[in-house]
Amino acid sequence: MGSKEAGEALSEAVQPLEKFSFFDNEVQSDPYEFYRTLHAKCPVYKVPDKDLYILSKYEDLDKALRNYRSFSNVMERATLLQGENGNVFKAMLREQGWEHVPTLQRADPPQHARYRKIIDRAFNVRQVRELQPRLESLANELIDKFIDRGEVDFMEEFALPFPGMIVAELIGLEAKDYQQFRAWSANLLSYGTTVLPLEELKAAARIEIQMQHFFAGIFEDRKKHPREDLMSALVMAYEGEAPLSMEELQNLMHQLISGGYETVFSALTHGLWQMIRFPEVATDVRADRSLLPGFINESLRWESPVQGLWRIATGDVEVSGTTIPKGSLCNMRFAAGNRDAAMFPEPEKFDIRRKNAAHNMSFSRGTHFCPGAALARAELTVAYNVILDRMEDFQLGAPLPSPVHSPGATQFSMKELKVKFRKRAA
Repeated sequence: MGSKEAGEALSEAVQPLEKFSFFDNEVQSDPYEFYRTLHAKCPVYKVPDKDLYILSKYEDLDKALRNYRSFSNVMERATLLQGENGNVFKAMLREQGWEHVPTLQRADPPQHARYRKIIDRAFNVRQVRELQPRLESLANELIDKFIDRGEVDFMEEFALPFPGMIVAELIGLEAKDYQQFRAWSANLLSYGTTVLPLEELKAAARIEIQMQHFFAGIFEDRKKHPREDLMSALVMAYEGEAPLSMEELQNLMHQLISGGYETVFSALTHGLWQMIRFPEVATDVRADRSLLPGFINESLRWESPVQGLWRIATGDVEVSGTTIPKGSLCNMRFAAGNRDAAMFPEPEKFDIRRKNAAHNMSFSRGTHFCPGAALARAELTVAYNVILDRMEDFQLGAPLPSPVHSPGATQFSMKELKVKFRKRAA
């Protein structure tokens, strides 16, 4: 069968687009049939009744993510989905806290480079390598607390605290503060992923303002008493650099809190779920740790922790024969690209020996490639190694909820994962 005939067969096999709604909880929790339909029938999809386009093909995404001139990162995320209510949110921040300004992943070159340079000082390969002993000790400490029970609420007892405590320590706070980070992160993600009623949006603003004043106090302290931590690095002005404003500092923290551990938390839960669904995978990786990088890459490809992120069209731009008008909101659907059969043959197959799995786009592409990718990979590597060393025979400890994932246009977080296992002999 030729490529044209194969494409026609695929198009006939998929469901009609009208069956799906991008904002439906069931579709967001299990989006893969929707992605197959987009690939076959509408690679660039306009969401009905909204100036919102979804890019789903790997090649289109790869080009668009590198093209910041046509697809800008500079936008006010508080108003993306909130309509006029977003203005109330912005007014509350302006009057009681600090406004959102474009920094780091929310800025385009050349401004982006300044923030990236600062963050890269903390998340470079040498710094990550030096974290290795701490990662290993923390993973073992957490497992020590439940290893003799033979069961664990994996999200609450490992997947959340492991990356959360590391981020807290890197920033310069105590590991126990990760619980507060978790609440702040959920709040920061809430208005960027779902439409909130006005009163809930106001509550989100109040929580963010509380967070901002907490960090403002820390920043003022670090200016007077600098330490060897990220908070101090952010307030220090290096030669030839102007100090960051409080608005810039606050919005860098916004991104570190909302993105600093959410990806790893999601990747860890999905990775263990895959070991439950495919027990032969855990057996193979335990026996041959050279397969672990392939497992991590395929896991990131198969169920992307971040399903997609936003861009805005700076002018009319054509993608795969579709003209996206200037000012349109675009969702760069990483997860759809990761399930594109043109790039990854048999995309629904979970294959830890897949030769090109490392080309997944779960950490984005181009200028805005995730600055924490090296740390995330190190955390995943250590966590899986320790888990495989100390635990085996993974099974679900309780049925998964339906739908499995919390609703959201960008994040892909499981609601819970309770696991039974056998303690491995020392």
